Amino acid sequence: MAATLPLRRVGMFGGAFDPPHWAHRALAETALGQLELDALHILPTGHAWHKSRVLSPAHDRVKMCELAFGDLPRAQLDQREIHREGPSYTADTLRELKREYPQAQLFLVLGADQLLAFKTWVRWQEVLELATLAVANRATNIGADIPLDQASETDLSGVDLPFVRLDMPLKNISATAVRARVGQAAQSAGALDVLVPEPVARYISQHHLYQSPT
Repeated sequence: MAATLPLRRVGMFGGAFDPPHWAHRALAETALGQLELDALHILPTGHAWHKSRVLSPAHDRVKMCELAFGDLPRAQLDQREIHREGPSYTADTLRELKREYPQAQLFLVLGADQLLAFKTWVRWQEVLELATLAVANRATNIGADIPLDQASETDLSGVDLPFVRLDMPLKNISATAVRARVGQAAQSAGALDVLVPEPVARYISQHHLYQSPT
């Protein structure tokens, strides 16, 4: 049997995924294609040190990630941050991935809003040493009441960090907007399809998630 070649290009895409929506899905697809990744680790957040609100239960977010990303070639759901005790930091996960893929170039996939806040991250300098930032721009307006086709690009011209740009259509969708719309007037699964993949919409409806928007 021929020896298995080591993976050369590995991505990390982390987030609360509360819930995973169409912009998350598009970003994963774009990263896999444009970065020519051999693997993309989808990592639901465990204890989110930077989130002021309480996240939905981990098992719900994991299940929704399975429904949103499970059919993407070379994407794999990675639950290590869910099972890690205490605050979960990107630097720790990247260091673990570096040990698992010692010959690979690592990419951290993120959106423009995360890039703008990057220097507030714990050990952000270490993250830069371990991975190349791969950034997709994001619509400036992503509130719950913003029309989905109204999109102006976030200005990244003042960012003094090295990153590669991912070219994908702007999507003014956010998890906050999804949760808000679910909380409005008994949204059906069908009404959510424009915001989240249909299996995720069905899961939200069946399990009565986000009835009280946060």
